[in-house]
Formats: sequence, C-alpha cells, structure tokens
Amino acid sequence: MSAELLHAARQALACLDLTSLNDGDTAADIEALCRRAQTAHGPVAAVCVWPRFVAQARSLLPKTIKVAAVADFPDGALDVPRALADVEAIAQAGGDEVDVVLPYKALIAGQVTEVAEFLAEVRHASRPLTLKVIIESGELKTPELIAQATRLSLAAGADFIKTSTGKSAVSATLDAARVMLQEIKASGLANAGFKASGGIRTVADAAAYLALAAEKLGAEAVQPGRFRFGASGLLNDIEAQLSGTAAAASSSSY
Repeated sequence: MSAELLHAARQALACLDLTSLNDGDTAADIEALCRRAQTAHGPVAAVCVWPRFVAQARSLLPKTIKVAAVADFPDGALDVPRALADVEAIAQAGGDEVDVVLPYKALIAGQVTEVAEFLAEVRHASRPLTLKVIIESGELKTPELIAQATRLSLAAGADFIKTSTGKSAVSATLDAARVMLQEIKASGLANAGFKASGGIRTVADAAAYLALAAEKLGAEAVQPGRFRFGASGLLNDIEAQLSGTAAAASSSSY
C-alpha cells in the first residue's frame, strides 16, 4: 500500500460520520454501530442515526464521538414544523449535530424565498448544535442549482454543506463536490465545512475528495471540524487498508 493511500485512510477515519439510516434499524443495530465507531485504529468523528436513536447512541459513546441525526429526511419536504420537530427531538435527546435536508424540490420549482426561510428557521432552532445542510446534489443536477443551494445554506449559517441523503439515484460526485467547495471558498467563511455522502465505499474514492478539499480550502481544512464523509461501507476498506488486509469494501449501509 502506498504512503498516500495509508494517509488517506487515516484522514478518512478521523473525518467519518459512521452512518445507519435504514428504515428497519433497531436498537441492536445502533449498538453494533456504536461499537464499530470505536475502531482499533482510532475513533470516527461521529455516528449518524435517526432521531429516535440519539439518546441510545449518546449513552454508548464517549463525548469525543459526536452524535448526529437527520431532519426532514430523506424527502426534503418544504415542511418547517416537521423539520423543527426533528431538530427538537435531536436536541432533547442529547444530540450534537443535525443533518437536515434542504427542500430541494421546492428550490427546483423556484421557491427560493421559501427555501431560505426554511433554512433560517432550522438554523435558529438548532443552535448551538452543528448544522449540516444536505442539498441532494444529484437531484439538483445542474452546477447552477448546486451552487445556489450551497449559497443559500451558507447564508443561513450552516456549518457544513452535504452532498446527499444516499437515498437518491445519484449520490456524491466529484463534479458536485467541486462546485460546492468552490462556493464555500468564495464565501470567505473560514469555518464552513463540506460533507461528501453516499456511494463512497473505498479509500481510493475517499482520497479523491480529500485531495479536492485540500485544493479548494487548503490542507488545514481536511479535519473533522470542516470535512466529513457520510458512510458506513467506507469503514470496511479503511480498516482493511490500515490493518494491511486490503479486503474489498462491502456495500454501504445506506
């Protein structure tokens, strides 16, 4: 294994949001997820679960591993009360981070003001938790819409802009990531971060995103405070690379 790939594996582990968002998730699944989050090679950055599992995850993890949960997920309805109820549930259960889906269908339909108001209300309700806005870049399709969604999210005060729910036909792509990272750079916001999510299953895949983030935001930005991966399957290949077994990564839990 090359030194570059080994370095990428270590970076990816430190920046990983180990995720389980299956419809049939159980308490046993979350217990297993939390055990996996504390690997022999070091901890992940966070676990990401449904709001109903936040309290359990928080009770099983050290404070050094954040607990994230999703809001307005996965459809991204233009439904402020629903999103705020999710945010309140996450906060009350002891969550650290909220991954909310931007109402991307409304944005496609031209409801820019409504989307901006939705994001502003979610941001207000979620403070002081970390807020990641999922723009569902694969559904937005065009660079112009991806850039607009990123700008709206940053203007509302999002801490991270995230590519995808992992539930759509197209998840993270390097093309979308490039547009999003460029908008983050152009914003001049020194603390704004990026999360690549959905379909990233190997360290080689992850390395391309790490390199792109370093190119756009600087090498110092490639750390959990500004960069994340949303995945579960990726951990399989990270562990294989770091342990020297280099087994093929299995499919993601998404």
